[in-house]
Amino acid sequence: MALLGSQSYLQKVLVIGGGGREHAICWKLAQSKLCDKVYCAPGNGGTALEGKVENVPIAVNEFDKLAQFAVDNKIDLVVVGPDNPLADGIVDRLEKSNLVVFGPTKDQSKLEWSKAHAKQVMDNLAIPTPRYVIARSYEDAKKSALEHDWARVVKVDGLALGKGVFVCDSQEEVLQALAEIFENQTFGDAGRVVLLEEKIDGEELSLLMLCDGKHLVEMPACQDHKRRFDDDKGPNTGGMGAYSPVDLYDRHKAEIQAKIFRPLQKALAENKLSFKGVLYAGIIVSKAGPQVLEFNARFGDPETQALLPRMKSDLLVALFACATGELDQVEIEWVPESSCCVVAVGDKYPASSSKGETITFDEQLANNATEPYLFHAGTKHGNGGVITDGGRVLSVVALAPTMEDAAKKCYEGLNQVSFKGMEFRKDIARRAFKQCHSN
Repeated sequence: MALLGSQSYLQKVLVIGGGGREHAICWKLAQSKLCDKVYCAPGNGGTALEGKVENVPIAVNEFDKLAQFAVDNKIDLVVVGPDNPLADGIVDRLEKSNLVVFGPTKDQSKLEWSKAHAKQVMDNLAIPTPRYVIARSYEDAKKSALEHDWARVVKVDGLALGKGVFVCDSQEEVLQALAEIFENQTFGDAGRVVLLEEKIDGEELSLLMLCDGKHLVEMPACQDHKRRFDDDKGPNTGGMGAYSPVDLYDRHKAEIQAKIFRPLQKALAENKLSFKGVLYAGIIVSKAGPQVLEFNARFGDPETQALLPRMKSDLLVALFACATGELDQVEIEWVPESSCCVVAVGDKYPASSSKGETITFDEQLANNATEPYLFHAGTKHGNGGVITDGGRVLSVVALAPTMEDAAKKCYEGLNQVSFKGMEFRKDIARRAFKQCHSN
């Protein structure tokens, strides 16, 4: 705790964002004994109900207003949640106002907002990744698709809310995906450049690492469920659930650290890589071993909701240490229990959102003093209560000594929540059950 000096330094925190990730971050920060107040801009219906948390009606893209609010209210630490404001340079703007900010600059977050750049960084650091080609026009993309029979994954280069990835089974599907990107311009400027990537058969995991510019600290591994329906069917989404820990990581830990973690740590130490915040590696493990599919430059969603209830240490101390370059002075502890997070969505998601439907939930579940925990995402206050206001509406998280018990508690918690059109996957963390029985 010596790095923090006087405890008065960390009385007020501003969290930027309004999703389930930001609710979980606010909930965890508010538990810190150093923290008197957490502001969330713009927040959601759930952050408004948290003790010590106050919503601020400023949008994530109103950088000048956010900076002015932080200065006027003497904010000690700003925590940026979503990817778009990071890509647009919010950290650069806030730091110009002499604010202490957790999150990467625009240039550092290019690891996420340009998949082509991320691939080139991986190549430079000899980090294993599926082979790929970069195409900067429709004609080049079609030509590459026809020349490379292995190219079955199409990714738009820019940010696309987790939906700019097409995993194809045939060359015809690849060409259809390219037509949607270039001809229909479904993703706008984000789709001006595409990656055509080799399709790898394997199991995925998410590894989130805290970074202060020089030092990396791994958080426990998670596994996300991207597909909309059970058994990984349907379209990709922002994430339908997650669980932690992941047996797959434990079985390949030595190789992941040797081929991914240590090269990143070495590059930071030698100033070959510039980054601070959360570096998120999406990893696939196949017969060829672990490979990085992509980097994100922020906390994952819903991985954050699954992770933070397992964190025993003070999140505020850890994030401040990242922002000030003192992460090596902080020890971060985690509880051994398994965590399961399930996301509830509107029935038309991801095609459209749920708006204005009244949400009912058990009062004890809502106060988040004990688990299972309820983290809001697409919600707001209206009609005398909380109503839906997004595609991913909320998530429920539970801990237990085994993953099966955590999932059971999680689904029991979901049964205490309802809104018209509410749907959720019934198989979150099921893969972990099979792993447990096979060990």
